[in-house]
Amino acid sequence: MDLGIKGRVAIITGATDGMGFETARILAAEGVKLVLSDKTIDQLEKDAAALPGDVVCVKADVTDEADVTALVAAAVQRFGTVDIVVHTAGVTGAKGDPLELPDSDYEEAWQIDFMSAVRMARAAIPLMRRSGWGRFVCITSENAVQPYWEEAVYNVAKAALAAFVKNLSYKEAEHGVLCNTVAPAFIETKMTDGMMEKRSKEMGVSFDEAVESFLEEERPGIALKRRGKAEEAAAAIAFMVSERASFINGSNLRVDGGSVQAVQN
Repeated sequence: MDLGIKGRVAIITGATDGMGFETARILAAEGVKLVLSDKTIDQLEKDAAALPGDVVCVKADVTDEADVTALVAAAVQRFGTVDIVVHTAGVTGAKGDPLELPDSDYEEAWQIDFMSAVRMARAAIPLMRRSGWGRFVCITSENAVQPYWEEAVYNVAKAALAAFVKNLSYKEAEHGVLCNTVAPAFIETKMTDGMMEKRSKEMGVSFDEAVESFLEEERPGIALKRRGKAEEAAAAIAFMVSERASFINGSNLRVDGGSVQAVQN
């Protein structure tokens, strides 16, 4: 399918691997000009060299407003504007009893998982408004609508992110800017690898056994009985930033294998 975005300019945060880089791979094949960002970019630059088309890598910490402003400025300097933002940067944060976690744990997740998106929107959406076309997509999680007790800091930050993007969608559409979220669950990434490695050590089982038990005990809604692939999530993200998604606004697209056991988003 031709996504209708050849020549558009996209910023992807958290682009080093996983969903971010797989999205970059799809968009590059569609002829999109890419600005790829992460806190460290050594590996990203190596991987990006194999992508077709115009690609630039920019080191940026999305918790730093100056870095976010500089990231968008770098895109404008290189390509003249910004049409698309795919904001994948995030962390799971601390886990444990919600009442025992200190303020600093909540603040860390808040800054990385929520405020970073606010900063990206402030910096990039005005450019989209001026051109009359834009796509702003943030990665939330199943946790935004189906919270897990021990993941409170992540739950609240991702729920806030979903509400923020929905809030943006009400008015930005007037300028041709569509704002949506994509909500993955248990995708094969370094983040879930770390979770499963920790689980395997705690349980004294293999990595694969840890994944299997996690699916049975913690994610029974995933009827496929496996982790999702980064490219499966990336395909959904690429569609959401495309011209083909021209009547999708303020929506949350689940890519969770059925993990959220509810009809509503």
